[in-house]
Amino acid sequence: MRDGRAHHVIVVGAGLGGLAATMALAADGVRVTLLERAAAVGGKARALPSAAGPVNAGPTVLTMRHVFEDVFRRTGADLADYATLHREHLLARHWWPDGSSLDLFSDRAESAAAIRGAMGGRAAKEFGKFAANAEKLYAAFQAPIIEAAAPSYKAMVGHVALRPWLAPLIAPGKTFAGLLDKIFSDPRLRQLFGRYATYVGGSPLRSPAILQLIWRAEESGVWRVDGGMAGLAAAMAMRAREIGAEIVCDAHVDRIVSGPRLAVVLKGGERVEGDAVVHAGDPTALIKGMLGPDASRAVLREAVQPRSLSANVWAFAATPSGRDLAHHNVFFAAEPNSEFRAIAAGRPPEDSTLYICAQDRGGPEAPPLLERFEMIANAAPAQTATPPSQEEKARCQTRAFTALNRMGLTFSPEPELTALTTPPEFAALFPGSEGSLYGLSPEDMNATFRRPTARSAIPGLYLAGGGVHPGPGAPMATLSGLRAAETIGRDLASTSPSRRTVTPGGM
Repeated sequence: MRDGRAHHVIVVGAGLGGLAATMALAADGVRVTLLERAAAVGGKARALPSAAGPVNAGPTVLTMRHVFEDVFRRTGADLADYATLHREHLLARHWWPDGSSLDLFSDRAESAAAIRGAMGGRAAKEFGKFAANAEKLYAAFQAPIIEAAAPSYKAMVGHVALRPWLAPLIAPGKTFAGLLDKIFSDPRLRQLFGRYATYVGGSPLRSPAILQLIWRAEESGVWRVDGGMAGLAAAMAMRAREIGAEIVCDAHVDRIVSGPRLAVVLKGGERVEGDAVVHAGDPTALIKGMLGPDASRAVLREAVQPRSLSANVWAFAATPSGRDLAHHNVFFAAEPNSEFRAIAAGRPPEDSTLYICAQDRGGPEAPPLLERFEMIANAAPAQTATPPSQEEKARCQTRAFTALNRMGLTFSPEPELTALTTPPEFAALFPGSEGSLYGLSPEDMNATFRRPTARSAIPGLYLAGGGVHPGPGAPMATLSGLRAAETIGRDLASTSPSRRTVTPGGM
């Protein structure tokens, strides 16, 4: 406490990072005001209307469940009381243009058996080696890197020096694609596991081999959320309000003002003062001066450049036919990595791998006649927020659905162009992002150590979100919010005449 009143923290942006920071701070007895420029919370975890109901149009895969359980536990609540999660035994169904397909599972032995049946015993042994290496890497780096508040390159070098067996697993100097070429003899498995680089916005042709550990995060458990990730965001907002946080949507923050007491100024001129501010949007917006000149020096440019991949995302309702879809499905391009070469050359890919989330599948009930789908194709970040022409969107749509038709999957009706969100439109939705959905590109081995952490260069201004360590993805963005709240707690406590007491629920 200061001067007999609670500290006041303003959080800008109600994505998963902003929501996690809000919950943790409110549980710590802090007065929190969360301001969101959109009409609903969630950020990239958004939903769009369709003839069959809300369709999720953001992240679809929930891993690292313990992170979300921790967020609710800090508030004295149980995640299960606010959101219904179902563990996915079938992780994803994969399809190739040659007619072959493969299911992968959360059980490694079952995945190996499926690979043996589809691709032979040698491929199954190669998968076993890959999965074991990924598990070792994930276990070695989860605490000191992934979940650390501010990892350092020096600390990582020391960590590896004490565990020399890690060095060959990291494969320094080798790209992810290069590692997969060495491990897998079947090009389909190289293509399948190379896709995991896109989970953090990278190309397997350029990303470091250490990204193999992403497979372990997924193999450890994937959950389907009733209402999707947008529903989880709504549940987080509900709990935040219950413990005293104020959440205001349609609140457009025009600028952040530094000084003896920080403040944010809304578009209409209203000024809101606080002891600290958490910017839970893309940190590039700060550098570009989109939140005023005072905040423009909060982050170094090299912490956010170069940008990661973007995507073309469809959210629609239709009746599918021709393929037995699971909840998560991947339809691979005919030529492995061709899309990444095209993107690197500044061209739209002619043939892309397409991810499809069949939102109404995966449970015991048969899906309705009209189902909800989200489809994602990798794309380059945008150079501008100017919307693409209808002709450009039509070409993108034709390429994607023609490819699916060739592979035996059709939708009736095919979605309207309004169902498609492109990189320039993402650039407009998320200020400063340049349409990039994952922040800093992971294609530099040192990206983990260049990414911004919770404490910015401006006293009292903190950072959270997928553009901040530990990086993109629902659990990572959520972790960033927790780290921001913890950092604020330490900093505010150091300026208080008496130590604060943390009580679940903020009582």
